[in-house]
Amino acid sequence: MSGPGLARTYSMSVVGIEGHLVDVETYAGSGLVAFTLVGLLDTSVREARDRVRAAFEACGLDVLDQRITVNLSPAGIPKSGSAFDLSIAASVALATGLVSPAGFEEAVIVGELALDGSIQPVRGVLPAVLAARSRGVRRVIVPSACAQEARLVSGIEVLDFAHLADMIAWAGGDAVKAPFHGRLGVRRDRADAEDRLLCDMADVRGQPEAVSALEAAAAGGHHVFLLGEPGTGKTMLASRLPTILPDLDTDTALVTTSLHSVAGLLPSGMSLMTRPPFQAPHHSVTMPALIGGGTRMLVPGAASLAHGGILFLDEAAEFAPSVLDSLREPLESGVIHLHRSGVQARYPASFQLVMASNPCPCGGGNGGRRCTCSSVNKRRYLARLSGPLLDRMDIRIDVHAPSRADMAVTSVRDSASIRQRVVEARARARRRLEGTPWCLNAQLPGAWLRHHSGIDDSLINQLDRLVDSGRSSMRGVDRMLRLSWTLADLDEAPRPTFDHIVKAQQLRNGAGHDE
Repeated sequence: MSGPGLARTYSMSVVGIEGHLVDVETYAGSGLVAFTLVGLLDTSVREARDRVRAAFEACGLDVLDQRITVNLSPAGIPKSGSAFDLSIAASVALATGLVSPAGFEEAVIVGELALDGSIQPVRGVLPAVLAARSRGVRRVIVPSACAQEARLVSGIEVLDFAHLADMIAWAGGDAVKAPFHGRLGVRRDRADAEDRLLCDMADVRGQPEAVSALEAAAAGGHHVFLLGEPGTGKTMLASRLPTILPDLDTDTALVTTSLHSVAGLLPSGMSLMTRPPFQAPHHSVTMPALIGGGTRMLVPGAASLAHGGILFLDEAAEFAPSVLDSLREPLESGVIHLHRSGVQARYPASFQLVMASNPCPCGGGNGGRRCTCSSVNKRRYLARLSGPLLDRMDIRIDVHAPSRADMAVTSVRDSASIRQRVVEARARARRRLEGTPWCLNAQLPGAWLRHHSGIDDSLINQLDRLVDSGRSSMRGVDRMLRLSWTLADLDEAPRPTFDHIVKAQQLRNGAGHDE
């Protein structure tokens, strides 16, 4: 909509990783000179008035010498950050007759303005462009520094500018910038390639059982608990788990990249994240840093940044129990819901949780150091890990220091060969689960496993006896069933056998915690 003194452009408010279309309406008329912004705005948006004014003056454009009112609607959508600056400037330019409306019609505009008129990068460009495309928008205008991120989205025209003067000149027809039609560009980062060279499962020697357990975890998407004394290789094992995971599929890669974008952690010029992320927060991490939050604006935490990859909690018993228990929601649903001051945000958080812990607080018992902890202290230390959280760990690995003879074994498995087996096992699971909402064994609900998966009833009854004897919870039995399917997929078996059930029980109880 545009007319004498009245104009409208569009921008995008990103809440969580969901974009909401925002109308930027401007009225320029006679009266006392004023520049007013309205529409449920936070401080950073209200400050856009001064940034836009300075940017126009830096371009030598005197368009604010009249009464100007800018309304951002709908009022019920939260609006924070500086990404509305460029759309406000475009709307003002239209309302004052500085440019013709053709270039801005049905375009979503995002970008921050510096006082000198340069257009600065903003967070959340990728989810904003994805939301624009889903609403049928044909064109987006973004900062040049965010152009590569925006062009990850196909089927929408992307224009980028580095300075307000460039955009105004283009809209006025004096210097038309050739449009670039979006395409899905994928570039593997050099860091990824270097990580694959420097970090490999072949580095792990003398731990064949642990490596096999991680292979099963990767194939089925299962959570892992590593228990062992310091120096036994827990961190080495966990840090190499991403090297045996397959590349992210396109949908997951877009979501993962979007999460890093809204967190402001996507490096300039970086393309689509194709490798599973690895997040390893320190044990002093706060709850907002782990699951997301913030005072001025909501941002995703480490759990969401690990979406599609690994969340590694080293020294898990040192974490605050309340912080650990905050992970129970995303472990079950794969989503984190945040509520702050009337704002609700939803962040995907489907990750594999890997926890590692010493068996006692002193860290002795290895390398010649004698453990000084009493049995009571040991129990109290591990009791910091709540039962409901441990019950969600599909695989528990008791990590021991390998002997010199174990270390001398030359037959080791590298990440590439293990990853190939993982890819093939996941492909079998996908074929078996075709027509269902799930693609990984770890996602399967217990009721479906018992009644629709085709597993032999006698094997299910064998596991149910663990519940009757009090040695396992029903959730624990369901997790053993999921794990047995993963082991069958790795062995190319049509369904789990008795041996797979036994192996699943061993992996489930392997870290020394009886069911």
